[in-house]
Amino acid sequence: MRAFRKDAGFRSGRAFAHAAGWHESKVSRLEHGKQRPSEDDVRDWCRLTGREDRTADLIAVVRHVDELWTEWRRQLQDGAESRQRKAIPVYDGTRVFRIWYPGMVWGTLQTREYAAEVFTQVMNYYDIPDDIEAAVAGRLERQRYLHEGDRIFNVLLGEQALYTNFGGPDVMRGQLDRLLADLGLTRLSLGIIPRSAPSLIWPGNSFSMFDDTLVLMETFSSELSVTQPQEIGLFAKAFSLLQRSAVYGDAARALILDARRHYDR
Repeated sequence: MRAFRKDAGFRSGRAFAHAAGWHESKVSRLEHGKQRPSEDDVRDWCRLTGREDRTADLIAVVRHVDELWTEWRRQLQDGAESRQRKAIPVYDGTRVFRIWYPGMVWGTLQTREYAAEVFTQVMNYYDIPDDIEAAVAGRLERQRYLHEGDRIFNVLLGEQALYTNFGGPDVMRGQLDRLLADLGLTRLSLGIIPRSAPSLIWPGNSFSMFDDTLVLMETFSSELSVTQPQEIGLFAKAFSLLQRSAVYGDAARALILDARRHYDR
């Protein structure tokens, strides 16, 4: 906001406050993060600085500032199950899913055994209460959306996801068999990006995109929620570029079968 003010020629907060009809201290509090702007404050600020093109993005930040960056330790302090339940309303309200997981199988396509191994690692890494059974049940509950309504699931996995070993050969064979079966789901478009495929964009982090309203991205320490329209547009563009490197149908099936033979050895 300070950059917008200066770019618009308001050299001081006092000058901007006068133009906005505000007290000078309000400008200082807003620019230093000591006061959260209202949506009307954002509209006025963008109008006075000639940056109406950023109004929607900044209002999205104001509406979701408390959820933008949430530490896993805080989300998981009572166990992993509550975070799984938190996803249900998001799934309920989403029609088009765009999912990119370069190194592991996306949660909604996981088998019970694979998910249990993932949550075991989560429990050990964050030192949280052991509620693995409940967390797995919560994750598996989301699989019903693959068969309900008119939802569309566009899922991309990196070929490495077929080889990242969660739980040993038996678990991995079961997971790969599940992916083979999922290729036939009418609401699911499952693409795999081969390791040797020409890259049109760097792989980046995994992310889940829900319609054009929310993107969730995970790091080792936190979960990032993106709601700003311009940023969501960049994720949509990235997903489109990743799709162009993916294979589908029989070619995807062949990659999964190759990985399964790897675990048969």
